[in-house]
Amino acid sequence: MSPTRRYLPPSRFEDALQLELFSEYNTLTFRIIKRRKSIAMGFIMSKSMDQNFKRQQEFMLLNSRLQLERQILMQNQMRERQMAMQIAWSREFLKYYGTFFGLAAFGLTVGAMKRKRPGILVPIVPLGFVFAYQADMAYGTLTQRMKMGAEDIMVTEHERLELPHGTPTFETIEKARRAQSTFFIDK
Repeated sequence: MSPTRRYLPPSRFEDALQLELFSEYNTLTFRIIKRRKSIAMGFIMSKSMDQNFKRQQEFMLLNSRLQLERQILMQNQMRERQMAMQIAWSREFLKYYGTFFGLAAFGLTVGAMKRKRPGILVPIVPLGFVFAYQADMAYGTLTQRMKMGAEDIMVTEHERLELPHGTPTFETIEKARRAQSTFFIDK
């Protein structure tokens, strides 16, 4: 006899046995139902996690796209500012060079007339070319012509634009970083 069971007459024994079996059946049924619910809950949570994961991936894709667009806009604005500075520098240089060219041309002309030697005017020719170039750069269409020439080179002579050893990749940059790095030792 087990310590938890009492002795019962045969009719009461059968009732007790049925009651115990029913109790065990209910316990097993409850466990099965509970397990099914947990599986269903796991499926629901898994489905929810999958949806969150997909939303997170979409967010990361959108975020990286926005970051790339911002980088492109920033680089373009920096390029525009650099070109504006170059044009402003050319205009400023032209003021000083124009003054120098005017004084040099006047002085050479006066010297050539006094000495009656036209050979003294020869330096005006190269100085005139430099002055014309600077004037074209500062106020003319030189930048537009350079842009059209660059576009033509990019279309017809693209092989001239290739970098030695090709475009840098993450691996080549990382290799160079590791070779120069003294802070991190990767195993």
